[in-house]
Amino acid sequence: MLRFCMLTTFYPPYNFGGDGIGVQRLSRALARRGHRVTVVHDADAYGALAAGVPRETGPDEAGVEVVRLRSGVGTLSPLLTQQLGRPVVNGGRIRRLLAAGRYDVVIFHNASLVGGPGLLSYGEGIKLYEAHEHWLVCPTHVLWRHGREPCDARECLRCVWSYRRPPQLWRYTGLLERQLTHVDGFIAKSEFSRRKHAEFGFPREMQVIPYFLPDDVPGEAVGGAAGNGAGAAHQNGGRPYFLFVGRLERIKGLDDVIPAMAAYPQADLLIAGDGEYGGHLRELGRDLPNVRFLGRLAPEALQALYADAVALVVPSVCYETFGIILIEAFRQGTPVLARRIGPFPEIVGAGGGLLFDAGDELPGLMQRLQGEAGLRSRLAADARTAFQSHWTEAAVVPRYLELVAECAMRRGRGDIVERLTERSVA
Repeated sequence: MLRFCMLTTFYPPYNFGGDGIGVQRLSRALARRGHRVTVVHDADAYGALAAGVPRETGPDEAGVEVVRLRSGVGTLSPLLTQQLGRPVVNGGRIRRLLAAGRYDVVIFHNASLVGGPGLLSYGEGIKLYEAHEHWLVCPTHVLWRHGREPCDARECLRCVWSYRRPPQLWRYTGLLERQLTHVDGFIAKSEFSRRKHAEFGFPREMQVIPYFLPDDVPGEAVGGAAGNGAGAAHQNGGRPYFLFVGRLERIKGLDDVIPAMAAYPQADLLIAGDGEYGGHLRELGRDLPNVRFLGRLAPEALQALYADAVALVVPSVCYETFGIILIEAFRQGTPVLARRIGPFPEIVGAGGGLLFDAGDELPGLMQRLQGEAGLRSRLAADARTAFQSHWTEAAVVPRYLELVAECAMRRGRGDIVERLTERSVA
């Protein structure tokens, strides 16, 4: 048994996207394998970015302890961290938590507002950094330059001002580079993200360990029980539909997808999610009867939508680090139509989907899925096979433990390797 500490800005229900859910799934998977996990996250950071406070949930599952940092000074705490690159307000408490826990492994996740680069020197044991976003090389995290295009060259100061954010002066002091020496291993979520980090000057090697979905856990649907997609479409009154799932932001790429639906009355586009760009998108689809906005949905409702969809449409125009929604669809045996950008080609390349370059190409791909005999069935089978091979809990979690063992061997921590070996034999 090992003691793990996860340090992250966001953690459910105080989270916005896939990074917090990914940390939760990893924490629970490690606990199910007999390890003890403590998660430390910053509730003030969520409050600084969210309109309200989420409803508190009960304790996490057995073996996972959650510590929510609340400074008493609200937004000021994450603002100081963002500007100075260290946990100004919460630093003392984090140090005490790490000292008291005597953790074997410390994993830094989205560290931007929980402590910045200054956090990386905290704690003992084996240290890993998991890059859920491109924060290590991008002040805006998403490599979306000037709020309008994928970034292929640094224009960081101008770009940050275009987002109406103050520049992070610590990025020009060498602080990050010095702090990286305290970390034993770095994790990218896709081969694409690993290459992007290197392209933008990240000086350390990264190992690719993707996201995963839990194995046979209550509340998490499993592949093999999917609907027929091209048939009855029970979730949409009998009409076939394609599905979008995600935050409604410009970077998610619906601007050219919604108008394309005017050329394809044979099916609907159902849009599950909400966000600050929702008003614009709803106006864009106002006169299109085959475009429906569903708002935010519970996980159970989403699983049913995945299962009955002809395909999931993933039109993001930015450089994402992975794409959890793709493997959620694959688990249900639902093919994916994804834009040819970022990590999507490598995920779809494992089987289970088709790629497009522009929104007006979609009607042709939709027609193929609905009209070409056997195509959807073949892609559905490929999707399930790819999911089982690459993105299950059983396939991915051992890779974290292998990385821990490799780092422990380099550090001369034979005790950690021995305990991992005992656990795997047991």
